[in-house]
Amino acid sequence: MGCSTSDSEEHPGLKPVRVPIRRESVFEEAKNLASELPGWRVVRADEREFVIVCERAGGMLAPASTVTIRVEGPEGLPSATVHCSSESRGGLFARDRQNVLEFMTPFRRRVC
Repeated sequence: MGCSTSDSEEHPGLKPVRVPIRRESVFEEAKNLASELPGWRVVRADEREFVIVCERAGGMLAPASTVTIRVEGPEGLPSATVHCSSESRGGLFARDRQNVLEFMTPFRRRVC
């Protein structure tokens, strides 16, 4: 099932973040935030593709999740778009929507 940011979402925290900042700087800020969030662990940070893969720990009834953060933008220009998606590994109470909001809400405050 999962949850991903999309322009069609009504909730502002579930929309991609667009900023007039170079993608390299935005990627570093996203990586820093992901490493600071409680219960999150950066599994992989691909600096060539600007993709960060994280594991979000689960709880008693919520499974662990894989959260992917992707930064897009033209090379050398101050323009970046950040997308976030979460996929849970089964379980009764997946938190995918909450995981996306848990990253995107503070991230938007940091860069906007």
